[in-house]
Amino acid sequence: MSELDGINQHFEELRKRLLRIVLVIGVITAFILTFHAEPIQVGQTTLYYPTPEPLNNIAAQITNHMKVNLVPEDVQLIQTAPGQAFFAQVYIAALVGIVVGMPVIIKELVGFIKPALKENEINVSRSITIPALGLFITGCAFSYNLVIPYILEFLYRYGESAGLVTFLNVIEFVTFVLQFLLAFGFSFQLPLVMYAISASGMVDADFWRKNIRYAIVIIVIFGAIITPDGSGVTMWFIAGPMIALYVTGMMLIERKERKKLNT
Repeated sequence: MSELDGINQHFEELRKRLLRIVLVIGVITAFILTFHAEPIQVGQTTLYYPTPEPLNNIAAQITNHMKVNLVPEDVQLIQTAPGQAFFAQVYIAALVGIVVGMPVIIKELVGFIKPALKENEINVSRSITIPALGLFITGCAFSYNLVIPYILEFLYRYGESAGLVTFLNVIEFVTFVLQFLLAFGFSFQLPLVMYAISASGMVDADFWRKNIRYAIVIIVIFGAIITPDGSGVTMWFIAGPMIALYVTGMMLIERKERKKLNT
């Protein structure tokens, strides 16, 4: 087999795996845009079942939940052009598709790089699939409940103090929220990435402590880039948790290394 044939095979394999990922996300997205989550009371528990209702779909329900829980008081969420609410719901449905389809995404990506991995790296990649999904969901939940409401409240207090009525475009609002959800979902993978790199033998346990100052600088720069204002305050909503995650990952790796040496 020539080198060109090998490259073509790799591209074909990548195309097939990406197609599976897109298909899974697309099916989930279409479901979210087509069905409505209807509540039903079973004893003391509220359960939900899907009913076909494209105009009042699950994405619209999520949009309304975000409006109620995230938009500051006295801020009006508006649509300024036809179709903006629809596209906002498409963005939300796609994010749900990514989160729900994350096991398939991780499986396909690990399957693609598997031939290039050593045996211990393959074992590491298998062991982090479920924790990666859990950390992604935790990061999104942390951002949704503890970060986004405070950032929006902080930013729109300026308008309130000036006696202004604030109107927030639904597309800008949804884009802002999804940006933070994805940023936190992926940033919460930091301890897992650190563990995987150390477990695969690429770096030793001391590497993370030796380079902590550089890591903090990079994290602060990342926080400054992703936050929408230049106040220097909101960036710490991002940088603070990421620094804590880095330190947590570093300590877990060092603890694991000490246990390994003592056995």
